[in-house]
Amino acid sequence: MTDPARRDLLCRPVEHVDIRAFDARPVIDQFRPTAIQARNLARAADICSEMLADRECTAILTLAGSLVSAGLKKALVTLIDSGMVDVVVSTGANMVDQDFFEALGFRHYMAPGSPEHPVVPDERLRELAIDRIYDTYIDERELRDCDRTMRRIFDRLPARPFSSREILTEMGRFLDASFPESESVVLSAYRKGVPVFVPALSDSSAGFGIVLHQATAAREGRESVSLDSGRDFLELARIKLASRATGLLMLGGGVPKNFAQDIVVAAEMLHEEAASSGRASAAAGGTGAAMPAEDGTGAAMPAEVSMHRYAVQLTVADSRDGALSGSTLREATSWGKVESTREQMVFCEATLGFALLASDAWHRRAWEGRPERRFADWLEEQAGRGREDVPAGIPG
Repeated sequence: MTDPARRDLLCRPVEHVDIRAFDARPVIDQFRPTAIQARNLARAADICSEMLADRECTAILTLAGSLVSAGLKKALVTLIDSGMVDVVVSTGANMVDQDFFEALGFRHYMAPGSPEHPVVPDERLRELAIDRIYDTYIDERELRDCDRTMRRIFDRLPARPFSSREILTEMGRFLDASFPESESVVLSAYRKGVPVFVPALSDSSAGFGIVLHQATAAREGRESVSLDSGRDFLELARIKLASRATGLLMLGGGVPKNFAQDIVVAAEMLHEEAASSGRASAAAGGTGAAMPAEDGTGAAMPAEVSMHRYAVQLTVADSRDGALSGSTLREATSWGKVESTREQMVFCEATLGFALLASDAWHRRAWEGRPERRFADWLEEQAGRGREDVPAGIPG
């Protein structure tokens, strides 16, 4: 067989599914009275529509696995642009190595053959500087450009700790100025005020960028940017506290799934500490207010922190190994994280199940009229006012 050149292997770009171009409602309706994962997917679709119709509910989308590189970027962008998502929690690969990478003008490519019968050995791909994700190719040289672009973003920031949400905001700002026509989750989230949290941000091209940034700063005797994952947790917990209800749509598992579920416990602890501080203040002759009364919205703190009201997960992970990715949502109920009345596991690969789920939700249009929360703007406003305590009330 003739050894293919790089240009022959990087010639068929992955295209992105447009959930507006087909109506999945008839499929979901047909699935509803069936069985096994078809029925589970239909019930998950019903829960998603109920969540979107609930005007009190903050919708949190978590992303793990190779989603953007597999052709789901346009579907994710549509959800954000339509106001169906209020918060994103993602892996670094999806947001940086895949979405931001494509926003810079690069692409992912369909590999010839199949992973079981590869046309080109991985050793040869390494020689050609082509990286493989299952049945998809990426140009390693272009990925290095992405790494260096991230380094430039870090270089222009003040030397201090940043949450991943702040870094993703800066990435969106960069795209808005330099690549305004790009179709991008990061860019759409920036424009819609949707905060994007990447708890393991250094496990991505951003990690290579910050390594270069910090090494240069150390060599030159300057302070550098650092990543504050604790601040991620605090900011997301504050969103939970400010929301009357929350719901989860989880694609895959991993860190994003656990991070988004754990904010219930973190919010409870913040709530209890604020209540305790209020009681102590009253005993010492203070105002006696158990909670900050308002933060500019005029809304009162909730009497207690609720579990996630809705939860749907699409995964192919197995619960029998005890790992987080496949742990059931019922199990999360025992931890006080997810209510058991509106939860559904769907054991289905995301490139199949999510396109149907998202198309069904978009065409049922329960999302129309949802309030625009713009939590990213709200967090910036809170930081500008020096409010690092427990907030009260939902923005908007």
